[in-house]
Amino acid sequence: MNTTIIGFAYLLSGVLFILALKGLSSPVSARKGNTYGMLGMTIAVATTLYGAGSGLELSSYTNIIIAVAIGGLFGSVLARKISMTALPQLVAAFHSLVGLAAVFVAIGAYKNPAAFFDGGIISTGSMIEMSLGLAIGAITFSGSVIAFAKLQGLVSGNPLVFKGQHLINLIIFLGILTLIYMTAVDPMSPSTEQYFWMIVGLSFFIGFLVVLPIGGADMPVVVSMLNSYSGWAACGIGFTLQNTALIITGALVGSSGAILSYIMCKGMNRSIVSVLLGGFGGDGDTAAAAAAGGPKGNVKQGSADDASFIMSNAQKVIIVPGYGMAVSQAQHALREMCDILKEKGVEVRYAIHPVAGRMPGHMNVLLAEANVPYDEVFELEEINHEFATADVAFVIGANDVTNPLAKTDPQSPIYGMPILDVEKAATTLFLKRSMASGYAGVDNDLFFRDKTMMLLGDAKKTTEEIVQALNLS
Repeated sequence: MNTTIIGFAYLLSGVLFILALKGLSSPVSARKGNTYGMLGMTIAVATTLYGAGSGLELSSYTNIIIAVAIGGLFGSVLARKISMTALPQLVAAFHSLVGLAAVFVAIGAYKNPAAFFDGGIISTGSMIEMSLGLAIGAITFSGSVIAFAKLQGLVSGNPLVFKGQHLINLIIFLGILTLIYMTAVDPMSPSTEQYFWMIVGLSFFIGFLVVLPIGGADMPVVVSMLNSYSGWAACGIGFTLQNTALIITGALVGSSGAILSYIMCKGMNRSIVSVLLGGFGGDGDTAAAAAAGGPKGNVKQGSADDASFIMSNAQKVIIVPGYGMAVSQAQHALREMCDILKEKGVEVRYAIHPVAGRMPGHMNVLLAEANVPYDEVFELEEINHEFATADVAFVIGANDVTNPLAKTDPQSPIYGMPILDVEKAATTLFLKRSMASGYAGVDNDLFFRDKTMMLLGDAKKTTEEIVQALNLS
C-alpha cells in the first residue's frame, strides 16, 4: 500500500513540475507556474520523508527540520534582499549548491553503501549512475562559482585562454570517463576509492577550465547551460537514491535547460560547442582595443526636454530595455513614462532581445516587476520588422544587442548575432551612462549616426526627468 501511495504522489509531483515549466514559458502564467512548482516540491519532499519513515529515528527528523528551517529562512531573506541586477549571480550561486549537493550525496552513498543499496552492495550500474552524477555535479559547482565571479566582477569578464587548453580539457574529460569505467569494474574493491576521489578532483578542476575561457557576452548562455548541468546531476543522483521524483525533476531541468541554451545560442547566432570552447567579450583590454580602433564621429547629445518633445509628437515608440535599465532600476520610471505617452495617444511597445541583460528572461522579470502589460512586450522575431514604422526607438542600456556592426563588420566579435533593428526607426534615443562599449567590449556604431540622440547619465534619473517634462508639456 505504501509503495502505491508513494508512486502516485511522485507521479503527481512530476505532473506539477511539468505544469510549472509550462507556466513559466509565459509572463502571463509565470506566477501560476511558480505555484505549481512549489506545490510539486512540497509533495515530493513530504513523500520522500514518508517513504523513509521506517528507517528514520526521531533525531533524524529533528535534524531534517532544523536543516529545512535554516535553508528556508536563508532563502526567504535572500530573495527579499537581493537586487534585480544581482539576480544572474544568485542563479549561478544556486546552481553551484545543486551541484555540490549531488557531490555530497554521491560521497555519502559511496562511503555508507548500507544506507543506500540493498545488502550494502554497490552494483556496477549503480556505480556508473553515481559517478556520472558526481562528475556532473562537481563540474556544475566549480563552473557556477566562476560564472558567479565573472558576473559579480570578481573575475575579469575577458575570456581566459591559453595554448593547448582544448587538448587539456579533452584529456581530462577522457580521464574522467576512464576512471568511471575503472570504478564500475569492481565497485566494492578497496582500490576503487582512489579512482572515486580522482573523479571528484578532476571534475572540480575541469569545471573551472571550461568556464574561465568563456567571455562575459556569453554569460547568459553559460547560466542556462549550468542550469541544465545541475538537472542532469540531480537526475544521476536520483538513480543512486532510487528516488523517482528526483529523477523526473532532474530530467525536466536538464532537458529544459538544454533547450533554453539552444534557443539562446540561436539568438546569438552561435553554436553551443563554440560557446563551450571559448566565448567572446569582456572588459579591460578588449574594451580598450575596441575604443582605440572602433568607429569615431560626431555624437549628437540631447536632454530630457528634447526626448520629451520628440516622443510627445510621435505616433509609435518602441522601448528597448537592457542591462542599463537593471543597473539603474529604471523600470518603474520607464513604466510611468510609457503610461503618460499612451495617455497622449502614442502607441508604445517593448522589444526584448533573447540575450538582453545577464540571464535568460532578465528584462521580462524587470518589466513584470513594474507591472508592464504583458501584451505590450514582444520578442525580437515578433517586433523587429516594426522598427521601420516606429517614430522613436527608446534604447535604455541595450548596447550589444542593438549594434549594427553585428550585421556589417565580419571582423567584429559579435558579427552574425541577430540584433534589434533600432537604426531603422526615424529617431533613436539612447540612454547610457557614458560612451563606453558594452559587455562584449565593442563600440556601438549606432552612437555616431545622424538619427541617434545620446542621453548620457543615470538611466533612472534621465527617465524621471523625461516624465517631468512630459507632465509639463
